[in-house]
Amino acid sequence: MGFFDKLFKKKDAEPKAEAAKKSEPAATKASVKVEEKKAAPAPAPAGAGPAPDAFVVPPVANPNDSKIPEDVKLKASDMGPLLPGAPPGGKIKLAVYWTAACGGCDVSLLDIHERILTVGDMAEIVMWPVAADGKEKDIAAMEDGEITVTLINGAIRNSENEHMAKLLRQKSTILVAYGTCAMYGGSPALANLVPGGAKDILDYVYTKTPSSANFQNEYHKDAPVIPQTSYQAPEGELTLPVLYDTVKTLDQVVDVDYSIPGCPPLPESILQLLKAVEDFVYNGVPLPPKGTIVGVTTKTLCEECPRRKESRRITEIKEPYQVDIDPELCLMDQGILCLGPATMGGCGARCTRAGQPCRGCYGASPDVQEQGASMFTAVASLFPVLDEDPTCGEDEIIKIMSTIKDPLGYFYAYTLGKSLIKRAVKEGGQ
Repeated sequence: MGFFDKLFKKKDAEPKAEAAKKSEPAATKASVKVEEKKAAPAPAPAGAGPAPDAFVVPPVANPNDSKIPEDVKLKASDMGPLLPGAPPGGKIKLAVYWTAACGGCDVSLLDIHERILTVGDMAEIVMWPVAADGKEKDIAAMEDGEITVTLINGAIRNSENEHMAKLLRQKSTILVAYGTCAMYGGSPALANLVPGGAKDILDYVYTKTPSSANFQNEYHKDAPVIPQTSYQAPEGELTLPVLYDTVKTLDQVVDVDYSIPGCPPLPESILQLLKAVEDFVYNGVPLPPKGTIVGVTTKTLCEECPRRKESRRITEIKEPYQVDIDPELCLMDQGILCLGPATMGGCGARCTRAGQPCRGCYGASPDVQEQGASMFTAVASLFPVLDEDPTCGEDEIIKIMSTIKDPLGYFYAYTLGKSLIKRAVKEGGQ
């Protein structure tokens, strides 16, 4: 349990940068099945042209964000009548599933306010555990591709997550990686930093945390009890999902058609996604090219941020609460670690506008191979370099970097699952 023993101790060693190649999406299926056996809308043609920089549809201002300054507003899609009725071929089937995540992505679907009625009007929700009943056996009984669209939020943490992801992929025509955890691993993927993997995590949770330790000492002192994946009871075998050593992203387990980042995704991005589906099933408008990331730009978050940038030299990394924040000056210039330089744009820089640093939930910008490594470079470029001595000594680098209390937690808070190494390794590569 050496990892947990050192978890909250100050790190003095200089962190190591990592580099990775961005994974590339594969080809999409071409048709959509509907509830009734009538003519389906025209499918998206094969090779529909190059993927756009962002998934853009005719925009209108979101009526629900009137309190946000005009220059901050992102554009939501105009979905037409609130209750359009079922598509010509009958209602489509929609599934939403929650794997290893906090549940915020599920709730974010309700952020589209009254437009949730449009979803209900055009789609039969066959599974959405947080809001509607739906059984695994019912999904398994469906024909392959019978579900028109499935949104899966969360990373793949255990055997149940993987099973459901594969089942829903098989039964769905369109599969969307919904939210940061599905796209990049998110916070759940930080568990990959535990060298001993699932075994060490279970041991710590069930024997080392104060409440668990007290329970074990009182009731199971001689033989601590840790949940097992299988138990033979008089009524039959009882099972629990197997906890994996490595948390994976959704596209590392199944083929993904479209992605939408955010922790959670913004209402504007959700409406862009729904608009594409609506146009497809009602009007036969081709779907966007496979691999499209919804609601992003080719810019970095820094380019969306209105704060004044002076590229001041950094001699110490500070937490926001330690700084009397200048509302107009770049947070990095104030010594606050902000991942804007390495993060994909599209959110309108809402966090930095409110005085909070970007933590990188939109993932790496298009010109960056790996978000964490890129951010290391951005920070290092602001280290003090004097004209008469254009070097920053190793001791000074270590001193500055040691003020970052949790380097991996900062630079890979959301994207460890997409990093080059993806998990803790022992010296020698084991």
